[in-house]
Amino acid sequence: MNAGAEVLAEPDEESPLSAVYRSERDDLVRFAAFVTGDVGAAVELVHDAFADLHEVWENVQSPAAWLRSAVGRRSVSWVRRRIVARRYLQSQTGGGSVAAVDVPQLVNVRQAVAKLSPQRRAVVFCRFYLDLSEAETARTLQVPLGTVKSRLSRAMRELEEALDD
Repeated sequence: MNAGAEVLAEPDEESPLSAVYRSERDDLVRFAAFVTGDVGAAVELVHDAFADLHEVWENVQSPAAWLRSAVGRRSVSWVRRRIVARRYLQSQTGGGSVAAVDVPQLVNVRQAVAKLSPQRRAVVFCRFYLDLSEAETARTLQVPLGTVKSRLSRAMRELEEALDD
């Protein structure tokens, strides 16, 4: 090394946003993939949410909760857009079959969960994967508490019926 060369030290602390990214990214990608059934789309949705968080960082009190909410809304919207596109393609092709979202069919539970509506999948994910209370799930998904309870109840009933077959 040159005697006059300056060595740049790594910063001692990472930025708060980087820390949130490191701690939350993987769970958020799993959340989005669970709702959408598409890992590639999930990664994009999560990255978009982090980009938006960067823009509003100063106004966000709980970045993790903000991100869960943003990713949940984006994931449900992504699925809705796919459904609309599929219906449009079916109408243009005379009602022919159009391939569904490619959902990994690894176990019976995953198959049953994949049949739930995106809204019910999001509630199930928040309650059982993220271990959020019903009230926290309602805040995360920005829906009333009663909506969370009814979606969860209906989802559990659908899952029981699917797994009993």
